[in-house]
Amino acid sequence: MDYENFVLARALHVVAIVLWIGGVAFVTTVLIPAIRKSQSPEERLKTFELLENKFGFQAKISTLIAGLSGFYMLHVMNAWATMGWWIHLMILVWFIFTLVLFVLEPLFLHKWFHKKAQNDPEKSFFLLQLMHIILLSLSLLAVAAGVAGAHGLLPL
Repeated sequence: MDYENFVLARALHVVAIVLWIGGVAFVTTVLIPAIRKSQSPEERLKTFELLENKFGFQAKISTLIAGLSGFYMLHVMNAWATMGWWIHLMILVWFIFTLVLFVLEPLFLHKWFHKKAQNDPEKSFFLLQLMHIILLSLSLLAVAAGVAGAHGLLPL
């Protein structure tokens, strides 16, 4: 194993996760609640998209780096057959976000949500917040399990 490249991959992986999941945490726990309190139901989605739009690009780059570095580390360690359940969870979280960011949102999710928000802005923004809470919770579980599992605290 090329130790220097592995360490670089791990460092990139951790930085990407911090930027990605940290951003999701900010959007979920700060941005969405602040918009809910400060904007009318009709203005919430517009304000959310204005503020969150920049993070979308960061999230795409971060998920790409996290995926590439994570799969590189699995390949270098030849750990495919011995992955713990927490690695499966990390891959699942990465897959969900990658699917949403690169496939579902551009193809139909964005338009579908706008249409739904026109009919019922209050319910739509609640749904947006709920989905962010679920994804953040799953992400934090994956981070905690990944760290604990990597240090031998969890069974395979």
